[in-house]
Amino acid sequence: MHAPHQRAARRGGRPVRITVIAVGLALTVIPVTAYAGGFTHRSAPHTSATAPRAAAAPGLDDPAKKEIAMQLVSSAENSSLDWKSQYKYIEDIDDGRGYTGGIIGFCSGTGDMLDLVELYTARKPDNVLAKYLPALRKVDGTPSHDGLDPNFTKDWAKAASDPAFRKAQDDERDRVYFDPAVERGKADGIGALGQFAYYDAFVVHGDGDDSTGFGAIRERALSKAKPPSRGGDETAYLNAFLDARVWAMKQEAAHDDTSRVDTAQRVFLKKGNLALDPPLDWKVYGDSYHIG
Repeated sequence: MHAPHQRAARRGGRPVRITVIAVGLALTVIPVTAYAGGFTHRSAPHTSATAPRAAAAPGLDDPAKKEIAMQLVSSAENSSLDWKSQYKYIEDIDDGRGYTGGIIGFCSGTGDMLDLVELYTARKPDNVLAKYLPALRKVDGTPSHDGLDPNFTKDWAKAASDPAFRKAQDDERDRVYFDPAVERGKADGIGALGQFAYYDAFVVHGDGDDSTGFGAIRERALSKAKPPSRGGDETAYLNAFLDARVWAMKQEAAHDDTSRVDTAQRVFLKKGNLALDPPLDWKVYGDSYHIG
């Protein structure tokens, strides 16, 4: 049985990708940190070109960390750590967003399920879900099943056996949710735990312009604390972000259970596990989970 689904995907702005090209050699390293609103430069002491550098802690995009992230989200979205078994999952959980399906909870009423099926169809035009594209476009923004019932859920499960559909789910998850969250987390100077907090917020709230979207949550946190990229303390900033996240969740009845923050992310933060290193023990909806 699936736990109450807690996401509201919303379309929003995309982060700007910045490419830095180094020309020539330099003996002085000047760190440059990008964040919303501009760049900040900090002076660094003279460093020999041959001096050893401390290895940066792995970000959430490290393969091992990303696997942990997928399991953590799955514990909240599907009451299971086996996220790879969720490609075939689909049901209407009566949250006003139509059908919810797949590894990240793509919704027929919020546009991301439509984007997914369009991508799948662009790559494989004769797929079993292609015939539902007109209906998905029609129900976008509504909880309606018009044109989808009675066979859409059966065909979704059938499509899940196709590697091309599973790859499309992976790619859309990364494009819309995972990659933007990690990029913004790195720009703010936060580690794997903070990047995961961003990712989970993207999954639940999306990146729209509304008062409970990711951007608004982050701005609310910034009004209370500075991120490391602005000279702030990482733990203090993440506490402020999680406080803002809980506030946002409580604005909507479908989000009133905040255990994915209170008894999961907050637990890791209180232990000082900013790198999100296993072993990890947490609870969601009262159920206990462990990653060794």
